[in-house]
Amino acid sequence: MSEEALRNEAIRREPALAALDETTLAVNALISASQDLTVRMAREMRMNVTDMRAILLLSEHGPLGATELAGRLGITLASTTVLVDRLRRDGYLERVRDDADRRRITLTVTASARTASLTAWLPAIRGIDEISRSLTGTERTFALNLLRRLAKAMHHGGRPDPGAGT
Repeated sequence: MSEEALRNEAIRREPALAALDETTLAVNALISASQDLTVRMAREMRMNVTDMRAILLLSEHGPLGATELAGRLGITLASTTVLVDRLRRDGYLERVRDDADRRRITLTVTASARTASLTAWLPAIRGIDEISRSLTGTERTFALNLLRRLAKAMHHGGRPDPGAGT
């Protein structure tokens, strides 16, 4: 679908989007494509999207406690316990006693989870890398700056960055 068709479809579904900059709508389309990719990868790994997100979070952020994982996933601790039990049973996750605080149990992905996840995601990652490598130096600098600023805006959830202007 062309950019114009995507824009028109987005505006048809939500007229308030008509006032947004085309770049903003393109970022929205990228976010949507990322979510679609997560769904496809979860299906490929024969798991649900929340399980896939848990593996991605643990892979990216390292070992987390169940409460922290629940918060990042936006689910209850009880749901997280069920998720952890399921991923542990399937060989994707381990409960590990924290070396610094032996009372604390952290969750970590297994080597097989990392391998399965990488196998599923690698084609998309390579496609993105191919595009990234095709950028000129100026384009790369601009893209990195834009992406970092967008990520920061998303991390702040649309609220003003407390560190802006410093």
